[in-house]
Amino acid sequence: MSILDRDSLNAFCRHTHVELPPTASGPLDGLTFGLKDLFDVAGHRTGFGSPDWLRTHPAADAHAPVLSALLAAGARLVGKTHTEEMAFSLTGENAHYGTPVNPAAPDRVPGGSSSGSASAVAGGLVDFAIGSDTGGSVRAPASFCGIYGIRPTHGRITLQGACPLAPIFDTCGWFARDADVLARVGHVLLGTSVPGPLPGVRLLVATDAFAQATPAAAAALAPAVAHVEALFGTAQPVVLAPEGLAAWFEVFRVLQYADIWQTHAAWVQATRPAFGPQVA
Repeated sequence: MSILDRDSLNAFCRHTHVELPPTASGPLDGLTFGLKDLFDVAGHRTGFGSPDWLRTHPAADAHAPVLSALLAAGARLVGKTHTEEMAFSLTGENAHYGTPVNPAAPDRVPGGSSSGSASAVAGGLVDFAIGSDTGGSVRAPASFCGIYGIRPTHGRITLQGACPLAPIFDTCGWFARDADVLARVGHVLLGTSVPGPLPGVRLLVATDAFAQATPAAAAALAPAVAHVEALFGTAQPVVLAPEGLAAWFEVFRVLQYADIWQTHAAWVQATRPAFGPQVA
């Protein structure tokens, strides 16, 4: 039975479906995963959330290295997961293929752009899933769907064989329902084991970031902060941006949009794709 037969969440792509067995045995033996449909699979076309991208690009010559590493570690690919069009936006909606269900709150969006990967993990369809994060596209859906998601340091994991949005910010990340699986995947993709507790760790709380949260959100986060304080000691307050986080956001926004246009202008002007309203 294919994952598509069990996918009532619209987490997986029908138009670019592919399954692959593990190529060797390793630390991910027995685990299944979904792959965001911006990573290449040899012999298959990558959809990138866009029918026009799918139509105008040939099949990939080789696997993305991320995929090869996971298969060599014993994991089984069960399908490609939906992404927002061009991986651009944070709600998880796709005007062409529909919106994956948020299993934690079915009446709300799953968050994007790695919406299919987060939905598949949160709904128990796979053990973990690969996404990408340019401006929050792993962190937001992980939060929305109530699962673990990590964006490692930019450039730490290769994005060879992955469709770019804004390369100066694009980062490979992943989702899991429990910390052990999150760490096992990290061991494979980062090439190093996750360290145990370190001596002399200082816990910092960014007061200007927490000030952006609504009172209800801040109250919901308080138990988590208290739990971490119990492990590492009382948090020290810090201010991330004395000039204001809004100024940081504006710098990010301008740089990101410029990089997106530099990356995709030629294709957009030649193809004139029928973008959905959010991306258009």
